[in-house]
Amino acid sequence: MTSTIILLDLLGAAALLLWGLGMVKSGILAAFGASLRHGIARGTGNRVAAAASGLLVTLAVQSSTATAMITASFTARGLIEGRMAQAVLLGANLGTALTAVALSFDVHWLAPAFTLAGVAVHARSRLGRGQGIGKGLIGLGLMLFALAQLGAATDPLRESPVLVTLLGALADAPAFAVVFAAGLAVAASSSLAVVLFVSALSVAGNLPPALALALVAGANLGGAIPPCLAAMTDGIEAQRVTRANLAVRGAGAALVTLTANWLGPWLQSWAPGTPSLPVVAHVGFNAALLLVFLPALGPLDRLTRRLLPGAPTERTAASHLDDSALEMPSLALAGAVREALRIGDTVAAMMERTVAAFRSDDPAVRRATSELDDRVDAMLAEVKMYLARLNARDLSVGEKRRSEDIMSYAINLEHVGDILDRDLAGMAEKKAARQVRFSEQGEREILEFCRKTIANLELAQSVFLSRDVSLARRLASEKVQVRRLEEQSQRRHLDRLRAGQPETLATSSLHLDILRDLKRVNAHIASVAYPILAEAGELGESRVLSIRDAPDGAVRIPSP
Repeated sequence: MTSTIILLDLLGAAALLLWGLGMVKSGILAAFGASLRHGIARGTGNRVAAAASGLLVTLAVQSSTATAMITASFTARGLIEGRMAQAVLLGANLGTALTAVALSFDVHWLAPAFTLAGVAVHARSRLGRGQGIGKGLIGLGLMLFALAQLGAATDPLRESPVLVTLLGALADAPAFAVVFAAGLAVAASSSLAVVLFVSALSVAGNLPPALALALVAGANLGGAIPPCLAAMTDGIEAQRVTRANLAVRGAGAALVTLTANWLGPWLQSWAPGTPSLPVVAHVGFNAALLLVFLPALGPLDRLTRRLLPGAPTERTAASHLDDSALEMPSLALAGAVREALRIGDTVAAMMERTVAAFRSDDPAVRRATSELDDRVDAMLAEVKMYLARLNARDLSVGEKRRSEDIMSYAINLEHVGDILDRDLAGMAEKKAARQVRFSEQGEREILEFCRKTIANLELAQSVFLSRDVSLARRLASEKVQVRRLEEQSQRRHLDRLRAGQPETLATSSLHLDILRDLKRVNAHIASVAYPILAEAGELGESRVLSIRDAPDGAVRIPSP
């Protein structure tokens, strides 16, 4: 019974440590996420600055995994070069080791102070930043409570024959010890938590120095695996960065495991006691990787690109953005136009899936919409970067105006994609979760509105490509038809509510929200017509003018 209680104390303390670590990470990211991401993106002018930015961000969020995921996402979008991203990760690895040093000191008496301050800040703050800071302080307090509990739970294990047997088995099989620690780090998504756990075991069980090094090496190896798994859908650039980081840690772990029998006693000879050996080894491991690989980022990047060449994906194979065309602005703009049209086609596919989601409760439809939205975001990022490089050249006034129109249209399409993914697909998911259905007439109205929206998107694609004034006039006038369609559906919906139709009562808020969001989608779609009408002199300042006041009998359309 005593051993069961000790095991529960140990597992509970470890769980509390992970929970507190997660709270610190989410709280700091909620409070300073934008600043930290900006710091990573801006701090990559050279490899030393990149490593320093990774170290500082990791000290703030206490998670090299979070830093690695942010860096990988920036690399996938072309915001950070591969070599500089690898430098950020090397700094992040050292940052989490320094965090372990700070937490290894006996400062458990600060736990109630941090928790009290965090609760007070979180309760009194009305801003997201203040609440994030409060959450981070609470998490830090919980981590200190957990470390104190972990130390208390491991004290009885000092004389435990089971622990002696387990440590003996691991000491005789250092490779298995590395795999064991790596598995713990993957399960916890944190090498920091595993290193602190190994440090507590070192206090309780007289951990052999060679075994301590093997466990620390395994924790570092396992800590590099979650970012690799997360980057599998982020593109080849993100995969190169995270897998190179895994390879670097793997090489270090292999070297430490092979030399642990003489390296462990050597470290113990000058480290202040066995209990701090895992933490010292953790810092030394990551500092050595930083010193060795920071000067070799160029060869490492070239080797990674050779081993992971990246077969053309659907996105890169179909991309119309040709860097060689940047010297010919007209050709580059034509490619950007085609790429924007491809974004529009992807948004149209999202719209089709949204229609299917309202008619079906299949969760796979919802996931497909999210995947398409991610693709739209990636394509928009490429278009923005491409046009930014093009605009740095000497363009004519007309070419600059066309570049702005392409950018505006692509951004509006991305907004449409966000509405479809975040709002409309989310409402389809709510409908399925609540097990409700629209009335027959209500579903018909929603589907008619969706089909109208798809038709308007197809018209917008034609307007954007041809810049035809008559088509632009027609698209702008469709906005009036959309408003009327929304008003008619609202009136009919209210009539069904007054009639007490059960389906209408159950789906009233969903129905009205869908109408509102479809109207927003059409507003973004129609915006492509306004620059064309403005150039033709058919855009009024505030209201529609009479036909006789418009040139050639055309109706002046009000600006949005």
